[in-house]
Amino acid sequence: MAKKKITETIKLKDITDYQNGSVVSKTLISKNAGTVTAFAFAQGQGLSEHVAPFDAMVYIIDGEALIHISGKPYRIKSGEMIIMPARKPHALKAVKKFKMLLIMIKEKK
Repeated sequence: MAKKKITETIKLKDITDYQNGSVVSKTLISKNAGTVTAFAFAQGQGLSEHVAPFDAMVYIIDGEALIHISGKPYRIKSGEMIIMPARKPHALKAVKKFKMLLIMIKEKK
């Protein structure tokens, strides 16, 4: 069965719902060129340090996150964004519950 595409106007904050003690994700676009994924993090939840082969942009839709990039902390709030460079270690944690849009663009080879 094919994935249902979003074909109507929606509010970013309504794409995913919070779940206590969990991280919820929903892939909106998945193409060879990259992905767009919405996340909802319950307070205290996060993603452990990892690296990605491509640059990734994080836009905070709601709430507040602490994002470490190469060991440097960044406190990002609703309406703000940051770019996590390719091959640099990064981690995310919910200071307050937060929702984000993760946009990853792959390099053209």
